[in-house]
Amino acid sequence: MTIKDAPIRRLNVVGCGRVGKTLARLWSQSGAFMVQDVLNPSASSAANAVEFIGAGRAVTDMADLRPADTYLIAAPDALLQPIATQLAERCAAVPHAIALHCSGALGADVLAPLRACGWSVASAHPVMSFADPASAAKQFQGTPCGVEGDAEAVAEATRALLQVGGECFGVEPAHKRLYHAAAVYSSNFLPVLQAVAIELWEHSGVPPELTRHLMERLMRNAVDNISAFGPAAALTGPAARGDSAVVAAQTQAIQAWDPLAGEAYGALSALAMRLAKTGKVGAREDTQC
Repeated sequence: MTIKDAPIRRLNVVGCGRVGKTLARLWSQSGAFMVQDVLNPSASSAANAVEFIGAGRAVTDMADLRPADTYLIAAPDALLQPIATQLAERCAAVPHAIALHCSGALGADVLAPLRACGWSVASAHPVMSFADPASAAKQFQGTPCGVEGDAEAVAEATRALLQVGGECFGVEPAHKRLYHAAAVYSSNFLPVLQAVAIELWEHSGVPPELTRHLMERLMRNAVDNISAFGPAAALTGPAARGDSAVVAAQTQAIQAWDPLAGEAYGALSALAMRLAKTGKVGAREDTQC
């Protein structure tokens, strides 16, 4: 059976923020799913999500969700288990379905209430920035996606992600916290570091019109060098040279400007020295989450 001939699977989206809107739009446009109902806390946010997706019916109450084949729970991590519990209370009307969540830090087990009533559950985490859903939808092709959970749900998530250009790989549930923390280090901390750099430049008297150019130049050079040579070989600066006196003086100066930023500079410099010396930053290989 070809994808074109396969039966259309109905998708309900619960908690349709940036990730939910991006995936639902891609899946709807590709035919991976027919988006049926989109549940958000407010009518305006649900309607906005439906408009962006280009399909579905906006709802604000769990009781208004019609039975579906697959449920995408794209809510914040703290709401995943409560939502799963609420859905499980209605599982008599839907004795078997698939439920997916998109958290990188939590495993499929957070949906245990649904598993207990006969559903198949999995986590499916696209490793990319969803700062803007429209941009994320255009950039999704080739996105690595970490999946884990029950076999049926993993197969369904993999099918749907592959259909929109995702590249799926397995994740060990026991190491989800470390796995997601790695993504945070690689992506989410980058804007923070650049914001600190810009503010330090401005505080030190660099004309504001030059700070963006400095940031873009250094960031592009760093990314190019990391891609070409790897992190250890791309490392430069006083920590890479082992110049402890310069690092200490700079840490002190930054602490006078902002104590937390100074603490971060000292910690990152210590990691940079370890990377320069050993080629790794981790103190041990068998770290457990």
